[in-house]
Amino acid sequence: MTDEGTVGVFDTLKATPVTVRYLLGGVLINQLGAFVQTFLVLYLTHRHMSVQAAGLSLVAFSAGTILGTMLGSEATQRFGPRFTIVAAMAGSGPLIAVIPLLSRSGLLVPLLLVVGLGGLLGQAYRPAAYVLLSDLMPKQHAKMGFSMFRIALNTGAAVAPMIAAGLILVDWDALFWLDGATALAYAALAFALLPRQAVLAAQERAAAQDAAEPSQDAADEPAPITGRAAYAAILRDRKYLLYLAAVMLGTLAYMQSVVALPLQIKADDYPTGLYSAVLTISSVVLITCELKITTYILRIPTHTAVLVGHLVNALGFVGYALSAHSPVYLVAGAVLEVAGVMIAGPSMYAHPAAFPARLKTRYIGVMQAATGLAAALGPLITVYVWTRLDHGFWMLCALAAAVTGVLAMAGTNREEEHGLAAEQGEPTEGKAEEVVGGTA
Repeated sequence: MTDEGTVGVFDTLKATPVTVRYLLGGVLINQLGAFVQTFLVLYLTHRHMSVQAAGLSLVAFSAGTILGTMLGSEATQRFGPRFTIVAAMAGSGPLIAVIPLLSRSGLLVPLLLVVGLGGLLGQAYRPAAYVLLSDLMPKQHAKMGFSMFRIALNTGAAVAPMIAAGLILVDWDALFWLDGATALAYAALAFALLPRQAVLAAQERAAAQDAAEPSQDAADEPAPITGRAAYAAILRDRKYLLYLAAVMLGTLAYMQSVVALPLQIKADDYPTGLYSAVLTISSVVLITCELKITTYILRIPTHTAVLVGHLVNALGFVGYALSAHSPVYLVAGAVLEVAGVMIAGPSMYAHPAAFPARLKTRYIGVMQAATGLAAALGPLITVYVWTRLDHGFWMLCALAAAVTGVLAMAGTNREEEHGLAAEQGEPTEGKAEEVVGGTA
């Protein structure tokens, strides 16, 4: 059982600092207007641009988001979370808002540049938000904090399509105007309400604790680590590489519920409304149940939670494989899949925050870059594989989810290791306390 085993939902809500509430509120506001990735292709074809041009634009946006996580982690390390969030959101807002002006023949190159930069800056805030969350949440509530972060993202993702449906009836261009406006609103909130030196304050608290309970001589203290050394440490950290492999494979599998599932529903001759119902059920279950589920997950070791969660995901994909027999299997598969996400998700998302401050930002950035890369590759893999396997495709996804669980279990099991001797540029060895998500 972990130290966090007795933490409840209301305990966490009461203990959540006001600054974290501002952070989560800003994330929710920004996500309510996150329309580009979902509607860009539809919008550009609506504006009579070719399918090829629309596809290139989506590729540019996806490439920008992958690079943005790395840029965001470096900016967070150098300038702090608040500066990174403000700069990223203030820069992405105007770029997204001008997309309608460039959505015409003859302006493809400037459109690709703007969309790519918009994706880059729009994603750069994520590592900063993660670092700020891990620094400000009390240790015993850390995983619950990451659950709240995911709920803010998922709530926005669930509500945004409904907002978009109304905006499209008025003016397609309004999608991008509102997207830009929400980004600027987040920038303004971050500038006014987030702390200027949260990371520095966290480091000072850690230094004060070390001074009160010295564990080694000052001469043995590790020197500040450079970006190159941090990335070299990641490459030498075999367990973290296993974790990254789990992140990528798990994201590829999860993407299929967004990309391949509507294709499967159509192929099985079910009404298109069934897909909307599945999405609604999944969103409601996730938003209403994740915090409570997390209170139970805190009672078991991290590596056990991630294995069990991904095995439950695998059962969800098996339900999709049986969907031709009855829509009940489809709904059951969706519930099992989202249950698996709730079981594994908090531990998976919190894991990079378990590393020392000198490394944490880069570890978070690499994790999010891996997620973005897998999300970008997911649709391409789906088109190629699903058309050849049909229902057998979901059994392949189930196998991928099970393998993900094994990789995640191996990658997060650091009970007998130093929380990060990699802080000194070495592979993780020895024993030490993890900042977040450790086991007792």
